[in-house]
Amino acid sequence: MTRFIHDKFAKDYLEELLKDYGEVKASEKVSGEIKEIDVLFTPAKQQSSNIQILGLLGRFAQQPAIIEPYRNPASTDEICDCILKLLEIKALLRREAKANKTKLQDSEIPKLWVLTPTISETRLSSFGTMQKAGWLSGVHFLPDALRTAIIAIHQLPQTPETLWLRLLGRGSVQSQTVIELQALPLDHPYQKATLELVYNLRENLRVNQELEADDRELIMRLEPLYQRDREQAIQEGNKQGEQRLVLRLLNRRIGEIDASLIRQIKGLSIEQLENLGEALLDFSSVADLETWLNQQSI
Repeated sequence: MTRFIHDKFAKDYLEELLKDYGEVKASEKVSGEIKEIDVLFTPAKQQSSNIQILGLLGRFAQQPAIIEPYRNPASTDEICDCILKLLEIKALLRREAKANKTKLQDSEIPKLWVLTPTISETRLSSFGTMQKAGWLSGVHFLPDALRTAIIAIHQLPQTPETLWLRLLGRGSVQSQTVIELQALPLDHPYQKATLELVYNLRENLRVNQELEADDRELIMRLEPLYQRDREQAIQEGNKQGEQRLVLRLLNRRIGEIDASLIRQIKGLSIEQLENLGEALLDFSSVADLETWLNQQSI
């Protein structure tokens, strides 16, 4: 199933966007039965004004936040599970405050943001959601005591303020957002890193044999952009451009690699670099890279 591929992309993507503005914990475990929070965000004490560049997502991150993105429409049970995680985190904070003999401030308790590509009006009504003044359409708040909002990505207006959330949508919503992402200025602080994550998502989906229609559409939408950037990287310095591209893809695929391996990669020919760019799709660890490099010297 491709859901797990999209889940990892969503966590990596949100972490990349939010890491400059506070502490981001992906797959944070909570007490009780084994449960994981997709993204737990704690803003830095001195909040950067640059966070406004993230639009609606930046607004979420102005306070402690639990962000739960769903690839498929979030079910009633899944939303309830998210609320349970929030309540468990709140209970943990209360216990810590009591042990420290301090008062838990309302501003210290996270707010829950459930991101779902689509959701029915019937399901929204079942949670008693409401629109709030000053918030965009598509942001549906539960009663205040629950500190929760459901974000219906398909209902968000197509504006720069929602771009970073719409990229987690499906079908035409996600495809349109990719076009907008590609059209951002080249010096935009998040365009390059986001495109790298999206290209990595593309590669992971390509090797999957059971793609849904939305995934096939996404791959088709990304193909010309990927080829354009790949050609541009080669033109920028031919071998150096290819090196940078391969190193970025390796970093996304298997994590940071040490200096000795980087030196070996920089010693490869253009043809070998291109072969490595294809081979790394099957890598799952640094050991796979080491094995591949050793084979080149035989």
